[in-house]
Amino acid sequence: MRKLPLVLAASVAAIGAIYIFNASWRAAPPGDPKIGLIAHRGIHQTFSREGLDNETCTAERIDPPVHDYLENSVRSMQAAFAAGADIVELDVHPTTDGHFAVMHDWTLDCRTEGTGETCKHDLAYLKTLDIGHGYTADGGKTFPFRGQGVGQMPELGEVVAAMPEGRFLVNFKSREAREGDMLADQIAKHPDWRSAVWGAYGGDEPTARAAERISGLNVWSRGQLKSCLVQYIAAGWTGFMPSACRDTKVMIPINVAPWLWGWPNLLLARFRDAGSEVILLGPYGAGDPGTAGIDTLDDLAKVPPQFTGYLWTNKIEIIGPAVKDKPDHGRSARSR
Repeated sequence: MRKLPLVLAASVAAIGAIYIFNASWRAAPPGDPKIGLIAHRGIHQTFSREGLDNETCTAERIDPPVHDYLENSVRSMQAAFAAGADIVELDVHPTTDGHFAVMHDWTLDCRTEGTGETCKHDLAYLKTLDIGHGYTADGGKTFPFRGQGVGQMPELGEVVAAMPEGRFLVNFKSREAREGDMLADQIAKHPDWRSAVWGAYGGDEPTARAAERISGLNVWSRGQLKSCLVQYIAAGWTGFMPSACRDTKVMIPINVAPWLWGWPNLLLARFRDAGSEVILLGPYGAGDPGTAGIDTLDDLAKVPPQFTGYLWTNKIEIIGPAVKDKPDHGRSARSR
């Protein structure tokens, strides 16, 4: 019994030491905080994320439209850059004739009048389709964009040519390593693409292959991100930085970040010292893990004023102007 007070005192001292060692104030905030904005799919029709799974047709559950932009189209990406995006995320599928079609869905049945897997068709056929065919906000009573997206599924080269100063994050939808080779081969054939292709993520195999062959490409994978965060939560209190967290981009949900050791200043400094940057996502648990974004002004208000890194958003038309007008945040991702 006499030892109990000593044990309690030692425990309190240890907890206090851990707290102090991981206190945010131990690292000074950057003197000139910079935010880069990543526009997911360009300006696009948003949708309910409740109960989403890999089979959900999101075009059939869109919110009542407030604009006429369709995801992954050249027009939507141009509008995203005009709204303040530094990087636009886009999705690719290889075609049977050696191109990358820019399209989110694994199959054509949801958004278009076509059928079958996107990658099982040639570009000429995909160009005949209406990418606005399947969108509805009222359970199929009306289709507000039907007929407006004919021929608007772009090819990756078409995107780069239309926005030569743009920067793009390529999302590989498959796990085939050959897609990483395809991207590397196309960049080798068109060297001017290299400055446009800022990064790649998605399927682990094509992402890893692209990283091997394209020098300086920003890459990360879901497996790597999970490993990074799990290990940091377990051991980051010691100052340990897992290898999975080094020299990469780390995607962190805004409601998870405050639970990570050292958030915000010390955590960001540790990642910077490890050659990494943070991409803040929307709240975890909002459905569709990995693509919930900083999409509202309330979400943006939760971003620390001293934050330096990237914000992932599905609402660049709202977040872009808000960040531009925010006096305590700079903008700099284009030069990275």
